[in-house]
Amino acid sequence: MNWVAAFFVIAGGFFSLVAAIGVLRMPDLYTRMHAATKAGAFGAALVLVGAALHFGSLRTVVVAAATIVFFYLTAPVAAQVLARAAYRRQLPTWGDGRIDEIREPRDFVEESRGPKPEPGEE
Repeated sequence: MNWVAAFFVIAGGFFSLVAAIGVLRMPDLYTRMHAATKAGAFGAALVLVGAALHFGSLRTVVVAAATIVFFYLTAPVAAQVLARAAYRRQLPTWGDGRIDEIREPRDFVEESRGPKPEPGEE
């Protein structure tokens, strides 16, 4: 069982290392966030599984499971909030061709027509 626990801890450390390298090497906030949330949460989950297997007590397993659930509930929400704030501040993205999939085409049409009239003013 110690070999299995060691495998999980080493694999988790590898994924956490990949996340850290991704945060350092990626060109913009959005890709850095992706590396941190995906690989970071998975690496932490693997380390926690390894710790739960190594210690084997019920308390350790429950705490590890609760922490993994907490990671997977909060990491996507935090990434979404950061990305939304970056989008609203119009932080630059990597590359020349920026495709804005958040802003719908109808928003452009409404802006070109001016403000909407109030009901009954038409």
